[in-house]
Amino acid sequence: MESWISDNIDTARELALSGLCDHCLGRMFGKLGSGMTNDERGRLIREALEDEGTDAPADDFCPLCENVFDMLGRFAEAAAERINEVESSNFLIGTRVEPEIVAREKELKERYSLEDSEGIKAELNREIGKIALPMIHRPVEFKTPQVVACVDTRFADVTLDIAPIFIAGRYTKYSREIPQTIWPCRVCHGKGCDHCHGAGKMYPTSVQEIIGDIALEMADGKEHFFHGMGREDIDACMLGDGRPFVLEISNPRIREIDLDELERRANDNDMAGYNSLRFVQREAVERYKGAAADKVYRVHVVVDGKVNKEAVVNAALSFKDANIDQRTPRRVEHRRADLVRKRKVHWIRADSITEDSFDLELETDSGTYVKEFVSGDEGRSVPSFSERLGVQCKVETLDVLAINYQEPMKG
Repeated sequence: MESWISDNIDTARELALSGLCDHCLGRMFGKLGSGMTNDERGRLIREALEDEGTDAPADDFCPLCENVFDMLGRFAEAAAERINEVESSNFLIGTRVEPEIVAREKELKERYSLEDSEGIKAELNREIGKIALPMIHRPVEFKTPQVVACVDTRFADVTLDIAPIFIAGRYTKYSREIPQTIWPCRVCHGKGCDHCHGAGKMYPTSVQEIIGDIALEMADGKEHFFHGMGREDIDACMLGDGRPFVLEISNPRIREIDLDELERRANDNDMAGYNSLRFVQREAVERYKGAAADKVYRVHVVVDGKVNKEAVVNAALSFKDANIDQRTPRRVEHRRADLVRKRKVHWIRADSITEDSFDLELETDSGTYVKEFVSGDEGRSVPSFSERLGVQCKVETLDVLAINYQEPMKG
């Protein structure tokens, strides 16, 4: 008799005499005796009990699991069939067990202080997975599975939980009439009404939808979500190499979509462009959202009065590495906390100067309100370009020329 059995012989005898099947009997000591399955462990316990004169056969109907382990083959076939419907590099199988079975197991473990037992769900997951593996032809992945098949052991139903795919890239925006992301109607909140002409949104399309709708079709997914590294105003253009973003596709049945084709199809419009598409992991979303990248802008400024070239150039030069304080602008105070944010203007260059307008190119910290820096926003942005120039200024158009962000080195 093995030592782990002799050390637990009295408890093992009581459990065996209660009629437990081999799986359930062995699982009560699942962390003892290496190199065997729970049903093998259960049979070994019964043989040891017979050797000392106790005959304790399993009942025809296990009082704990209700013979659920007789269904392993059916569960495995159902899980394999569902998993094989979708593309993935790996998989994992989970189970949903009758609550009464889980409660009975918990009561049994507490009554006999079974600290070395294993849970029924863990055994079912493992045993179903072992049978299903040859039918699926891809490896099991425990930490980050691309698809999880959850077997409801009450009905042999299988539901799939498919991990999203994440596509990073950069976008440019040439239109001053589309937002970065879907903008639900402020009246009906997406349901469709007279205000939005039944569309459920304020604008016909967006940077997100142009590429997201195509990617969703290619991946046969459920929804798309857009995670940009900040955003520009609707009436601003995003030029240069573009703004970094991550596109998320939920429940994709096809994971390995052709990103060259996606880029080509997405760029077949005159409102936005996309480049440098690549697959990334989920963590890229938080990295992009948390990045603080300096930005380069070009703005066309009109003035309330007249100025000369020398005054504009001198005002621009005075903002070399200048610190500014910006209180939350009037135009966004309804959705942002009323705070004073400290930002830096790194440099400004002025050109195309006339008596009543000029262009500025400037680099600022991430999060700088450029329109308010130029106008002063009624004293909420200090110092401001208007203040230094001595004439009230207003940004007529704004373009983002560069997002100075470098991807972290791999490895």
